[in-house]
Amino acid sequence: MDWVTELDKWAADYLPDLRIAAEEPMARHTSFRIGGPARRMAFPESGEQMVLLLSFARECGARPLVIGNGTNLLAPDGGLDRLVIAAAGLRRVEAGPDPDTVLAEAGATLAQTAEFACKLGLTGLEFAHGIPGTVGGAVYMNAGAYGGEMGQVVQGVSVLFPEEGVRCIPGGEMAFSYRRSLLSDHPEAAVLHVVFHLSPGDPAAIREKMRELMARRKASQPLEHPSAGSTFKRPEGHFAGALIQQCGLKGLTVGGAQVSEKHAGFLINRGGATCRDVLALIRQVQERVLAETGVLLEPEVRILEED
Repeated sequence: MDWVTELDKWAADYLPDLRIAAEEPMARHTSFRIGGPARRMAFPESGEQMVLLLSFARECGARPLVIGNGTNLLAPDGGLDRLVIAAAGLRRVEAGPDPDTVLAEAGATLAQTAEFACKLGLTGLEFAHGIPGTVGGAVYMNAGAYGGEMGQVVQGVSVLFPEEGVRCIPGGEMAFSYRRSLLSDHPEAAVLHVVFHLSPGDPAAIREKMRELMARRKASQPLEHPSAGSTFKRPEGHFAGALIQQCGLKGLTVGGAQVSEKHAGFLINRGGATCRDVLALIRQVQERVLAETGVLLEPEVRILEED
């Protein structure tokens, strides 16, 4: 019995209310709008469903992949022979267990979480308001913008490890660094919820700061086209976008993929781009920048391998 048959039978018996889609296009679930079908995609709506699903999925060889809004993913054209678990249904946000804290489930968006904090008069998440990802993914990669990052505001993370069960990890033990965390070395783990520790502030001033940062983002980034945000990590002592622009690569195109003419740090889907197009464009940019500046650009986007 293959894993798909096992999973379908188990889900019907033990999680009959759980929605599971067959051959679901990844292009519908990534901000790049690229990617072939996942053999199965599940949409849990509670932490309990997530824990049960992940536990069985690993037992039956489904090789589960947990995603949020897919804002930092490049999925293969040929699809994925695995179970993709879309965590966007786990989107509860509420006052945290301690004063000046906010608790957000893994599928809650950063915008939703920052808005909730603003309503409580808590400052510290303004930088995250315009980042188009979910809390789980943001903690996984220590997402940041405009001088702020997750590591500055995370008090604790509830994480499901397949061999250990659920662990509550203090923020100080998450090994946050530039676009990395403890979870970068444990891709099999899944974030369930996060507690943010913030500071009291004036809601009007917080909202104005969020508006200001969003205006800066809209003015400088190609938000009108599908992309995965900044394609490359910031090299030490440099900015990826500036190096790419310096090499005259703005507008460089492979198939439907293009180096944005608005911000060279973004590779965009101009329409009909494939994973193959984006990978070829990444390689061309890396080769040109390395040849002309001596700097090797490392992708920030998470590239999923085809089975």
